[in-house]
Amino acid sequence: MADIGVTVETYWATAQARDWRAFGATLADDVRYELPQTRERVLGRDAVVRFNAERVGEWSLEIERVVAEGEQAVSWVRFSVDEEETQAISFFTAAPDGRIQTITDFWPAPYEPPREREQMADRF
Repeated sequence: MADIGVTVETYWATAQARDWRAFGATLADDVRYELPQTRERVLGRDAVVRFNAERVGEWSLEIERVVAEGEQAVSWVRFSVDEEETQAISFFTAAPDGRIQTITDFWPAPYEPPREREQMADRF
């Protein structure tokens, strides 16, 4: 079985390169892609490729970290679209052949901390 960490790095690199054929090759035929915050689910390789390929705006991404163990991996990426940056945490599970079987993406929105925590932490 392929290393899921390497497969996830390839997934992100091929998305950044807009190489949708190679991107699709990282996915199992019956991949399941879920976005809990928007309650969206995309099923199947072709649908996941299309979902990503038709993303609106001038976007780019940078991998901050990929951590993998066994059949599981998690990634942290910085995603920029039209000069606005956000970050994503994604969880991956490998299919028996090493391709990606499941993806769960979380795209947190930044917010200001409560005033009562001002003295407890530095801002960066």
